[in-house]
Amino acid sequence: MKDGKRYVPYNERTGNESIVYFTRDLSPEGLKKAYEKVEGAICDCGKVAIKLHTGEKNGPNIIPSAWVKELVDEYLPDATIIETNTYYKGDRDTTSKHRATLKVNGWDFCPVDITDADGTALLPVEDGKWFKEMSVGKNMLRYENLVVLTHFKGHVQGGFGGSNKNIGIGCADGKIGKKWIHSNNSQWDVAREELMEKISESTKATIDYFGKHVCYVNVMRNMSVSCDCEGLAAEPVVTPNVGILASTDILAIDQACVDIIYAMKPEENAALKERMESRHGHRQLSYMKELGMGNDRYVLIDLDNDEVRIYPKDCVKDLKPFGK
Repeated sequence: MKDGKRYVPYNERTGNESIVYFTRDLSPEGLKKAYEKVEGAICDCGKVAIKLHTGEKNGPNIIPSAWVKELVDEYLPDATIIETNTYYKGDRDTTSKHRATLKVNGWDFCPVDITDADGTALLPVEDGKWFKEMSVGKNMLRYENLVVLTHFKGHVQGGFGGSNKNIGIGCADGKIGKKWIHSNNSQWDVAREELMEKISESTKATIDYFGKHVCYVNVMRNMSVSCDCEGLAAEPVVTPNVGILASTDILAIDQACVDIIYAMKPEENAALKERMESRHGHRQLSYMKELGMGNDRYVLIDLDNDEVRIYPKDCVKDLKPFGK
């Protein structure tokens, strides 16, 4: 089994390179700029779903709903935000409570489909070690295109939450799929590397379903070590804001975000590095590669400087402390 505690430097990776786009512009304009580069994956021949982590009530770190509204109004006017109910008890474990939370957090400017509200569906997991199929919200199968819009941050169990976690946990239904991922005999008893592999297999089921009609945007802002599922109980943010990335390769975009974190100064990245390594979060990346879900090598394109190639260290050289 690969060691999910270990960060693999770029020069130790092999294989092809994908394209990842980057802007430092953390604003609605920056979000639109990043999305423009990958919108070609979204076809005009079917319905569009936007997979967001919409967060617990009044969560301080979620992607601002006003940013997403501008993106939807200009580029995705007929799209629907999709979510699933949670496995844990809280303000989103039933459809009625979930809809109340959505309203509190400002996700009422376009339709929101809680895809497991009407039941579940099974999708095959090709070449899975843990699963042959994954249980997802039945209503997800209404859509032909998927825009994965992710707040990149830490995660209490996964180490980090990128596009992989957003889909793998967020598209699995609340009562069956999420239980399969998180539990063997009791509610939260899955070993860390097993959890990373199960999340990735769940993601594979969803992205195989959408095929080429899926794209990814990761927002590196307000990066607590806590997930947005912790809401107001999230740990304070101590990592500097970075920018927004976009790609059509899920492994490349999550890997690029991790590389950017590792390119920071020790006083900037210590908390997130510890969270990733202590939870064996790097196994998300290595297992996605083993499953053929993308490339961990990439060309990073700077959208702010005439699209020249840059490197992770160039994304963080002018960072200011959080809140400054």
